[in-house]
Amino acid sequence: MQREDDVEIFSDFFEASGTWEFLSRLGHIFSGITWIGLLYFFNVVQTPAYAQLSDGARMEAIQKVTERALWWFRYAALLTFLFGVSIVAVKDQETYFEGPGGTSIMTGMLFGIAMFANVWMIIWPNQKVVIANAAAVSSGGTADPAAAGAAKRAARASRANTFFSIPMLWFMVFTSHLSFIFGASVSNSAIYWVIVLGLFLFVELSALGHIGGLDSPFNKAVFDNHRTTIGYGFVLLAIIYFVGWELILGS
Repeated sequence: MQREDDVEIFSDFFEASGTWEFLSRLGHIFSGITWIGLLYFFNVVQTPAYAQLSDGARMEAIQKVTERALWWFRYAALLTFLFGVSIVAVKDQETYFEGPGGTSIMTGMLFGIAMFANVWMIIWPNQKVVIANAAAVSSGGTADPAAAGAAKRAARASRANTFFSIPMLWFMVFTSHLSFIFGASVSNSAIYWVIVLGLFLFVELSALGHIGGLDSPFNKAVFDNHRTTIGYGFVLLAIIYFVGWELILGS
């Protein structure tokens, strides 16, 4: 009869690369797929489709589709964040964030945590206003004049998340490959972080309306159309990778 201490799944359960990390990583991937999948559904499918619906049909769809999708969206974001924290918690903190692997994962974490914060602090609070307005109008009540502004704020934050998702996914998924390419160390990391943080803050503050308002030239050029948003997301990735990694960290 096999003893419990011989069962492989219980060996080093809470150690790095142990079962806890494996289960956390599995949960991180599944919840992340749900979160980012819904993010792209909202931006690529729902928003263009709703623009073609009549007012009545759109109000009904907001209550029956958007509200339900937002429940899965925000809790998938929460679980992705918590599972990510769980993975990091079992790592050796003195070595995990060292070298190119640490720089890469921290780059992905920067964008991922910002996206999580946008969901719970910007998108969901403003979408609650939009949903409440749809329910009021559908029942014959008066439209909330704040609903249009709330919808715009939520939309800008959602497009910013779509924009950030490109470099976030790259650096999360390819961390181990980048570590292999650059070996055990990197140089000029301070310059790299000045560039990354500068780009991140400009985009995030612009999306929130703190730089030039919600309809600033940058926001209209980058966030008004989902195809443009995704395209510029790859431009951001190219800048971070080719300038940050190839020219600065790899020098």
